[in-house]
Amino acid sequence: MKVNRFEELIAWQKAKLLCIEVYRQFENSKDFGFKDQIQRASVSIMNNIAEGFERKGNKEFSRYLYIAKGSCGELRSMIILAKELNKLPQDRSEALLNQAEEVSKILSGLIKIL
Repeated sequence: MKVNRFEELIAWQKAKLLCIEVYRQFENSKDFGFKDQIQRASVSIMNNIAEGFERKGNKEFSRYLYIAKGSCGELRSMIILAKELNKLPQDRSEALLNQAEEVSKILSGLIKIL
């Protein structure tokens, strides 16, 4: 099956859901620096997938997927910090970590295919 739009990519769809959940979890946070950083990391994942796809070359797309994967690592690090600082309950942090790990694995698979 040929993918014609980045919106069709499972990696982008799952990254979008992860981003929405991060925004929901931190929408009422008064720690604006932390909130901004964790939200920007989550947005970076889905946006790099989209931008790389639109470049229309496998080499460029792969490069952007690696950047998205790096942002996934940054997000996981921020989630761990949020848990340690009691900014997120244990169950929510575990769920977000699992989602981020899943996105990272999908990105790895996509990179291998390219």
